[in-house]
Amino acid sequence: QVQVVESGGGLVQPGGSLRLSCAASGSIFSLYVMGWYRQAPGKQRELVAEITSGGRINYGDSVKGRFTISEDKTKNTVYLQMDSLKPEDTAVYYCNRKLPGTAGSWGQGTQVTVSS
Repeated sequence: QVQVVESGGGLVQPGGSLRLSCAASGSIFSLYVMGWYRQAPGKQRELVAEITSGGRINYGDSVKGRFTISEDKTKNTVYLQMDSLKPEDTAVYYCNRKLPGTAGSWGQGTQVTVSS
């Protein structure tokens, strides 16, 4: 069983930046997909960004060019640097770590609110 814990959410003004962190612990495998999803009120959960153990990165279309995912393998941690934030980025952001093709483990979520 893998556990993931997110941190770093909060309130930020439009155009601002935030950095989210997600640390994994437990039964860690060297093969994985780890990333961020978000869910706004009344909307489905959507992919924000993910990174594979092989270094492949994938971004959701709405965040390309503004968000950057990175990782520290020694800490089993991924980061999401969010720049040029917009009100439509407001959502609960969830971290997920999984073996390819599985549902994996979800964190409890962290709220990001972009508002003036």
